[in-house]
Amino acid sequence: MTAAEELFWHRSSHVVPTLNLGLVHGQMPSSERETVMAKFRAGEIDVLVATSVVEVGVDVPNATVMLVQNAERFGLAQLHQLRGRVGRGSESACCLLVTGSNSPEVIERLNVLVRTNDGFKIASEDLARRGPGELAGTRQHGLSDPEMSGLLGDTRILIWAREDALKLIGDDPRLEQAIHQPLKHYLTRHSREGQDWTL
Repeated sequence: MTAAEELFWHRSSHVVPTLNLGLVHGQMPSSERETVMAKFRAGEIDVLVATSVVEVGVDVPNATVMLVQNAERFGLAQLHQLRGRVGRGSESACCLLVTGSNSPEVIERLNVLVRTNDGFKIASEDLARRGPGELAGTRQHGLSDPEMSGLLGDTRILIWAREDALKLIGDDPRLEQAIHQPLKHYLTRHSREGQDWTL
C-alpha cells in the first residue's frame, strides 16, 4: 500500500467521513486515474488525495487548497509546480506546506516559496541550493561535475542551453540527423549504463 493510499483510508474513515474523497497515484492504471480526475473536475469528489503524479497537466479551476505533506522531501521547483495546481479559477487559493522538520535550513528553503511566485527565481534558488547533479548519471543533486559548477553564476547560459535543447527536440526528436549522431551515441551509451534516455 502506498503512503497516499494509507492517508486516503485514514482520512476517509476518521477525519472527513462526510466528504467524498478520491485517490490518484502513479501505480494506478491511467484510465482509472482519468476517471477519478474527471469526477474531481466535476465536483463529485471534494478532496483529492494524490502523490506528485498531479504535479503537471492537471487543470481543475475549482481546486482552491493544496496541502503538501512532508514538504521537505520535495525540491523547490517541484513544490512550485504542485502549488500551481490550485488557484487556476476565479476563487482565491492557498498552498500549505507541512513538514515535521525543525531544521532552520529546511524552513529557510521552504520560505523561498513564501517570498516569490516567480518560477525562474525558484528554479535558480533550487539549483543554487542543490547543485546541478550529474549531467549524465543518476545523482540529482550536488556539484559532481566540476564543469557544471560555473553555470550557477551565469543563468544566461542555462537559458540558452534550454532554448537550444527545445529547438533540437523540435527539429530532430529521435536524433536521426547526421550532425546529431555523436549526441545520440553518447546518450545511448549512458542508457546502457542505467540512465533512462528516451530517443
